[in-house]
Amino acid sequence: MWTDESFEDYKLLDATGGERLERWGRFTLIRPDPQVIWGEPRRHPGWKAADAAYTRSAAGGGSWSRHKLPESWNIRWKNIAFKVKPTGFKHTGLFPEQAANWTALDSLIKNAGRPLAVLNLFAYTGAATVVCAKAGAKVTHVDAAKGMVSWARENAALNGADARWIVDDCAAFVEREARRGNVYDGIVMDPPSYGRGPNGKPWKLEDDLYPFLQKTVSLLSGEPRFFFLNAYTTGLAPSVLGYLLKTLITPRFGGKAEAEELGLRAEATGLAIPSGATGRWINL
Repeated sequence: MWTDESFEDYKLLDATGGERLERWGRFTLIRPDPQVIWGEPRRHPGWKAADAAYTRSAAGGGSWSRHKLPESWNIRWKNIAFKVKPTGFKHTGLFPEQAANWTALDSLIKNAGRPLAVLNLFAYTGAATVVCAKAGAKVTHVDAAKGMVSWARENAALNGADARWIVDDCAAFVEREARRGNVYDGIVMDPPSYGRGPNGKPWKLEDDLYPFLQKTVSLLSGEPRFFFLNAYTTGLAPSVLGYLLKTLITPRFGGKAEAEELGLRAEATGLAIPSGATGRWINL
């Protein structure tokens, strides 16, 4: 499991009974987590003093119980600031387990020995975009949700960074880039488990990821440096992501493909909570 302890403004304080107790900068939140099926006693004092808790609704979705929580606030990872805003779907706009990937991306770009062009697909609120841009890459950020791209631009502005901002369906964008002959030295993607394209066509990760990857790999430059593939689909093993990258990229470019779970370590118990999976292809 890949974990990263460098995120000082975020800490998983405890996890038990289907919930996480987390510190996000100055505030503590309680959020549900389906992986946390054990039921150890809640000894950490933060459980009783949290600033907000998210409760699921039997009708779907859920809501936050707020005490003195602002609408949004900023936290920092190393020298980079991110806007945090609790949403109606329990998320905050940031996945802190991705710090393990941010650290790797930062190093790869800074040590490349040349400027890199990076494509971030399904780019959400742009954490990876900002990390790559601050490391010196020229980044193209693509997401179908206009609101998420606006949030990403806010994160970039907080850090004096910028990118090429694209509001578009990622599959349609990749097909157009291939026709244009545009290429990238590094690609990062975090595709959803389920969704629908602009023409209403359903997307299911297990069925559609492989053909999408085949098209996306065609956008790699003649000397690519990396390809990071994230997945949060329950039941899709990390090794599957590694196999995809190994079979699609390694025969052409060499390099090494590897994959692991991402995790967050709870301070109270030392247990690392599984929080998704990542496959990395790296060509040094």
